[in-house]
Amino acid sequence: MAKADYYELLGVPKNATDDELKKAYRKKAVQYHPDKNPGNKESEEMFKKVSEAYEALKDPDKRAAYDRYGHAAFQGPGAGARSPSGGFHDPFDIFREVFGQGGAGGGGIFDEMFGGGSRDGGRDGSDLRYDLEITLEDAARGIEKEISFRKLASCEHCHGSGAEPGSKRVTCPTCRGAGQVRRSGGIIVFTQTCPTCGGAGVKIEKPCSVCRGEGRVAKTTKLNVKIPPGVDSGSRLRSAGNGEAASAGGTPGDLYIVLSVKEHELFERQGDDLFCEIPIKFTLATLGGSIEVPTLTGKASLKIPPATQSGTTFRLRDRGMPTLRGGRHGDQLIRVHVEVPSTLTGEQRKVLEEFARISGDAHEPTSRSFFEKAKKFF
Repeated sequence: MAKADYYELLGVPKNATDDELKKAYRKKAVQYHPDKNPGNKESEEMFKKVSEAYEALKDPDKRAAYDRYGHAAFQGPGAGARSPSGGFHDPFDIFREVFGQGGAGGGGIFDEMFGGGSRDGGRDGSDLRYDLEITLEDAARGIEKEISFRKLASCEHCHGSGAEPGSKRVTCPTCRGAGQVRRSGGIIVFTQTCPTCGGAGVKIEKPCSVCRGEGRVAKTTKLNVKIPPGVDSGSRLRSAGNGEAASAGGTPGDLYIVLSVKEHELFERQGDDLFCEIPIKFTLATLGGSIEVPTLTGKASLKIPPATQSGTTFRLRDRGMPTLRGGRHGDQLIRVHVEVPSTLTGEQRKVLEEFARISGDAHEPTSRSFFEKAKKFF
C-alpha cells in the first residue's frame, strides 16, 4: 500500500511555513497520542505516521528532497523515519523539541494534559492576568495602585498541605511512592504521573475539612502594584509568586498586570512623543506673539513667529513621555490651526476691507504660486 503524503497527514499545504508545520503537528500529535487513546491501535499508528511526517518536513534538506522525490527520498538501507544523523527516529524526540524537554510524561504540554506535576509531587500554581486601565498622567509620572482579584490561595487551615491537621501522609499504594506508573501502549512503554497521588508519591490519610485535600481555597486578594513612568498600553508587569497558589509543594504562579492607557482629551501619544492641536487667532498667526500651551507637567510658553501658516507644527523639547529605561523624555509636538472669525462687527469688516485693498487681496484672492500652477487648467 502506498504511503500517505506527509503534507496530507499533517493537513497543511506544500508551502506551509515552519510555524504552520509545528502547529499542525502539535494538534495531530495531541489528537492521536496513546495516552488519550489507550488500546486504540489505529490512533497509535497515526501517531507514529504524523511523527514521521513532521520529522521529515521540519528539516529543510529532508523537506527539499521529499518535495522533489517523494517517499523515494528516504528509501534504501535503513529506510524509515530517519534522524539527520542516520538510524531510526524515536517519535518522542519531536515532543522534546516542540513541547519542551522531557517528552511524554517529562514536562511541557503533555504533563499539563495528562496529569503531570512538579518534581516534588505538587502541582504548580497557574499564572494569572489582571487588566488595569490608567490615565496618561499616571503613565507619565508613575503611580502605585491597589488592585483586588480572586484567586486560589493556600489553605490556612492545613497550610497548603491538603491534610487535616494531625493526620498523616501514607505511601501511595498505586505507585508505591514513585509518583509515576508505567503502562504499555503496544510497542512503546509510557511513564506517566500516578493518577492516585498526582505524582506526590504519598496519599493523604485524612483530607483537610476546609479545602477537601486540595490545599487551596478561592480568596479575594489585594495587592499594591507599582507602575513605573513611561508605560504604554500593552505593557506587562510581572508580580512573581502572586498568581494562584501551588498544591503540595509545587511552585506558585505569577501575576501579570496588563496595562491600558485611557485616551486623553488633549494629547495623543506617538511613541515617547505627545501630540496636540491648538487653535490660534488669525491676527496672532499674522503678527506673531507668544501663547501659553498645556503640557502634562503644567504650562509652557510657545513663541509664534509672524506669518505662521495653519498646520505649522512646533516642538517643545523634553515635554513628552519619559522613556521606560529612564534618562530622557520625548518631545511635545504642537500643530496650530488658524481660526477665521465666523462673524465680524462693522468696524472689523471696515478695517479688513481696507487691509485687503492695501494688500491687493481684492484683485488676487489666491496666492500667486497656486495661480501659476493652476492657470494651465483655465
